[in-house]
Amino acid sequence: MGKLFDKIAQDIRLVEGLKACVNCGTCTAICPAAEFYDYEPRSIVEIVQSRDDDKIEALLSSETIWYCGECMSCKTRCPRGNTPGLIIMALRATSQEMGYFVNSEKGRQQLLLKRVIGHNILETGYCIHNKAVVPALHPEQGPTWEWGYENMQLVYEKMGANLDGEGTGALRKIPKEALAELKAIFEVTGGTKRFEMIESYSKKAAQDRGLEFGEGLDNEYVAELISANNQNHYKL
Repeated sequence: MGKLFDKIAQDIRLVEGLKACVNCGTCTAICPAAEFYDYEPRSIVEIVQSRDDDKIEALLSSETIWYCGECMSCKTRCPRGNTPGLIIMALRATSQEMGYFVNSEKGRQQLLLKRVIGHNILETGYCIHNKAVVPALHPEQGPTWEWGYENMQLVYEKMGANLDGEGTGALRKIPKEALAELKAIFEVTGGTKRFEMIESYSKKAAQDRGLEFGEGLDNEYVAELISANNQNHYKL
């Protein structure tokens, strides 16, 4: 007992986030996610404190750890100085490193986040670049966004932005030197390796599910990630 806990405890976020939980439930009471999802930060902390490998493994494979919005409201209210949000960050990292994330619907969507937000950061310097919100993939944006997308240069000129331009201004082109530095940071801090793990485990999951797996967003596995919703995430 405790091997998984020992691994998670190597993450400084667990060290900083777990003091001495008394199970008062204040974190659950203040948590915005707990209002809508079948989710209790208190229960997660209780499982981690138990150091029970079976329970922790089930948690790493579950939907539960992916419901947290990392708003850290829990930190502001805990009478013992715990931060369940930091504990959940450590659990998420372990789930990715060990491949447990592919066992849950929300966990599998980590590949989608990696390929969209991760790609945007490394290639453009922006978490969400306007050109990445393609109307065909985001019909929920409606006809106004579709028109704005097709007339992007005109729209942003009127707003005073510097879309893909040199120099300063909103949505400016990020210099190659800055992008190279970003990639170096990812490499040194383990971000690149984490991305590779997500890709590797996801590829295996796609094979197990009999789905096509390829680069980018145009393949069967990613299409399932975008559309999947088992409807079991919310409070009844």
